[in-house]
Amino acid sequence: MARRNFLTALALPALFVVGAVAMASIFIVDEREKALVLRLGRVVNVQEEPGLGFKVPFLDDVVKYDSRILGLPTNPLEVTPLDDRRLVVDAFARWRITDVVRFRQAVGTGGIDAALTRLDPIVNAAIREVLGSVPSTTVLSDDRTVLMNQIRDEARRNSAGLGVEVIDVRLTRTDLPEQNLNATYARMRAEREREAADEIARGGEAAQRVRAAADRTVVELTSEARKRAEVVRGEADAERNAIYAAAFGRDPEFFAFTRSMTSYERAIRGNNSSIVMQPDSEFFSYLKSDGAANANPAPPPSVEQSDAGAAVSDDEELVTPTITDRDGNELGAAAGVRLTPMPESLTTPPEEGPAVTLPDDGAAVEDAPAPDAQAPAETN
Repeated sequence: MARRNFLTALALPALFVVGAVAMASIFIVDEREKALVLRLGRVVNVQEEPGLGFKVPFLDDVVKYDSRILGLPTNPLEVTPLDDRRLVVDAFARWRITDVVRFRQAVGTGGIDAALTRLDPIVNAAIREVLGSVPSTTVLSDDRTVLMNQIRDEARRNSAGLGVEVIDVRLTRTDLPEQNLNATYARMRAEREREAADEIARGGEAAQRVRAAADRTVVELTSEARKRAEVVRGEADAERNAIYAAAFGRDPEFFAFTRSMTSYERAIRGNNSSIVMQPDSEFFSYLKSDGAANANPAPPPSVEQSDAGAAVSDDEELVTPTITDRDGNELGAAAGVRLTPMPESLTTPPEEGPAVTLPDDGAAVEDAPAPDAQAPAETN
């Protein structure tokens, strides 16, 4: 009984030791990891598949690395393109471990952090090399896929010895340096202001041309209208004067009487006017007599004459009188105005009237005086 108890007491620690040894010889590899089995610092096994793995307890060490795609953000980098125009570039690289043995040999015990330290200068060098071979306009363009693929391929070749693969490199920001931004913006503003000034100048020139053409058209239309109005007014005055001359020439006494009445109306206006002249002056001739004894009106036509005149008038041809100016040009022709046709008898000048006896001395005058000679003098 005592022996059994002793064996039981020894079996429990042995079972514990066996369990501990068994646990120390087993390791688990996740699907997101790759593992290396190291014995005294040397790689003895590579476990890339997920599941259980075995090692020598207390002699082998297991080192695990992330097998997923990892990121590498770079610091802002200043590059000089082919046209010597400096640019500030931000990039982002994606990479993963492809050969864990070579990766272990390259980075040692530093792991992922050491790999990031080694990859950063490789990616920066690739960015400088590729962007330095093209002008800045290509770098600043919208389509930079070709440049990013070249940077990726260059970084992939240079990092092959690390046991990693650079999957992709993206340029997140491409801009001018801070010290050049103000000068660039000022140049852009000056260029836009120059273009705006050119557009304003061209618009002002066009507006001035339109305004000048409109002003010239207004002057031409106004001048032409004024010219036509003066021509029409002159022709109307000429026709009026001709009618007046024909009417007054038929009875000079009546014309003199009319002019005297007009003179009386203008001289005696009731505004305290004073007239000093002799009582027997010719100005008062029609105040002494109305001049009816000296009148020579046209005799009224008889019935036979009226009928004959009517017949003649009906058969008489209508003609358009011709009135010319001092240069011999027909009045109204330039303005498109035509005088009203009238009987031919009215277009001939009136004959000289008979002698007229003046009322003051009764002397007879052989020839009819001019209309202006019979008008009394006007005194204002």
